[in-house]
Amino acid sequence: MSSLYQAIILDHSKHPRNCGELEHANHHGEAKNPTCGDSLSMDILTENGIIEDIRFDGAGCAISQASASLLTEAVKEKTIEEALALERDDILALLGVTLTPNRLKCALLALETLKKALRPKH
Repeated sequence: MSSLYQAIILDHSKHPRNCGELEHANHHGEAKNPTCGDSLSMDILTENGIIEDIRFDGAGCAISQASASLLTEAVKEKTIEEALALERDDILALLGVTLTPNRLKCALLALETLKKALRPKH
């Protein structure tokens, strides 16, 4: 892992952006990684199909927390459709690293949580 990306991951895990609860959220999702015990929840406020604000909370390793922080920054002011279209490789690009399979699960927890929050309830 390059030192630049290590620094980005450490910065986002120690000083996460968009962390905390969001009052007036109209979407909420939660996910857990049973393998390592990481857990995340996301509150999202959308208006007219646009993500106006987003917050996450949870506990876990540096990778899961940094991934959630980076992802929330990336999807603000995007459409719901754009956020739902994000995939594994988009998260890896945000992190800028190659991960082992176990660490990949940690990194993708934020994407799983985001999609759970934004998918229509039936």
